[in-house]
Amino acid sequence: MKKLQAIRGMNDLLPGDSPAWQYLESTVADVVQSYGYQEIRFPILEQTELFKRSIGEVTDIVEKEMYTFNDRNNESLTMRPEGTACCVRACEQHGLLYNQTQRLWYQGPMFRYERPQKGRLRQFHQIGIETFGMDGPDIDAELLFMTARLWKELGIADAVTLQLNTLGTSESRADYRSALVEYLAARKDQLDEDSQRRLDSNPLRILDSKDPNTQALLNDAPALHDHLDEASRAHFDQLKALLDAAGIAYEVNPRLVRGLDYYSKTVFEWVTTKLGAQGTVCAGGRYDGLVEQMGGRPTPAVGFAMGVERLILLLQELDVIPEGLSQSVDVYVVAMGDVQAQAFSVAEQVRSALPHLRVMNHCGGGNFKKQMKKADASGADFAIIIGEDEAAKGQATVKFLRDDKPQQTLAVEELLSALQD
Repeated sequence: MKKLQAIRGMNDLLPGDSPAWQYLESTVADVVQSYGYQEIRFPILEQTELFKRSIGEVTDIVEKEMYTFNDRNNESLTMRPEGTACCVRACEQHGLLYNQTQRLWYQGPMFRYERPQKGRLRQFHQIGIETFGMDGPDIDAELLFMTARLWKELGIADAVTLQLNTLGTSESRADYRSALVEYLAARKDQLDEDSQRRLDSNPLRILDSKDPNTQALLNDAPALHDHLDEASRAHFDQLKALLDAAGIAYEVNPRLVRGLDYYSKTVFEWVTTKLGAQGTVCAGGRYDGLVEQMGGRPTPAVGFAMGVERLILLLQELDVIPEGLSQSVDVYVVAMGDVQAQAFSVAEQVRSALPHLRVMNHCGGGNFKKQMKKADASGADFAIIIGEDEAAKGQATVKFLRDDKPQQTLAVEELLSALQD
């Protein structure tokens, strides 16, 4: 019989790896909640039309990468490839947008069919932030302050760089698109294959091309900055002033456009040189037209997403994951003789009185030597030993597994005090 394995690009997270993920996720939750952001959760499956309408039918995601299928009612469904469209749909459906402001965050798996590689999987995980109802550069700045604080908390601030750009309004971007297409169409045979394809469908993505010949060709291309409207220029200047005042360093990258059609005005990426080609660990921007594009009232919005897998790789590369996260047990309870009920009772009392301690009961039988070997292997600091004598007297013996201290036989009340100390 063929051995069953996980789908390529959809990886298992094993117990030895999960503590690093829990550390990252809890640190993010602490930081975003300290700014007053609330968590939102939405389904993994959505109607395919949601992503066609939001991301754009001629993007690589919709054309090549989405997991799409028809259900039993012949309705086209898609496993979410990103979170922003889902968040907008949820907020609009439940009346959270009109005449309101929202600061929201979420986390979970996303799905894109592409060639799996380090830090880029078919099932990948994102943590996202979305804000609605605020059109000034102050909320853009807040998101960047928040991410800068997160990098400090994680110990990676020196390894990431903020890149900024502004795309202007949809009207100014359309003017620039026309000028760029005119310039590149006359030099189409010099473009790489992907850029030739994008010339008709999504020409701004050509600015992101990794092909050196295409990048050289772009050196003399029209500049987006020359086509910006005054309001977008002012917005960008105010954002930079807020970052300067806060001492947050950044680089203006005029070729930063982001991959999705719905961005306008501010776009940004936090990038690192520590992970090779997969250098973007957090990216986002303003998408003031998306809510209206999806059928809602005009609503200013700005947000970002960060890739969990890439951030874990960066934490590992920089060796900044705190030690001791993998320890799953503090106390291991050993039962000798027909005292299993008393052992469970003592363990429950410890859990109730000292909820910060992780307590594991030995299960599966075995002699004293075998049980103590299991206790030592668990990584616990203490073993609580309940034998028939201890059970009869309402006592327990505490053995220190990591310290050179003599074991003690104590009443249960004294045991709780000893463990707390």
